[in-house]
Amino acid sequence: MQDVTIWHNPRCSKSRDALSFLEERKLDIKIVKYLESQPNEKEIKEILLMLGISAKDLVRSKEELFKELNLKDASETELIKAMAQYPKLIERPIVIKNGSAVIARPKEKIVKLLA
Repeated sequence: MQDVTIWHNPRCSKSRDALSFLEERKLDIKIVKYLESQPNEKEIKEILLMLGISAKDLVRSKEELFKELNLKDASETELIKAMAQYPKLIERPIVIKNGSAVIARPKEKIVKLLA
């Protein structure tokens, strides 16, 4: 069995597709409903390292809340704080395995992570 974690939003079709994709492979899956158990700034920084991207690439810039909070020119630190406070701003789903992660859009990105 492979241990895999997914930061999951059950109301998101892409997130549901990614979870189904993982379940079809009979993996041992830890489901983190990140909107309910909000990640803190340290956890977001760890995810960014695993993903190898900046906060700007993890934030959902088309989300209305992004515009309301005026985050267009926000710094890395400000974006991380905003995502910790408002996890709705975090791109989803995120799949994690062995210290590496992918934003599973499209879900086929998971295949590379599992290889």
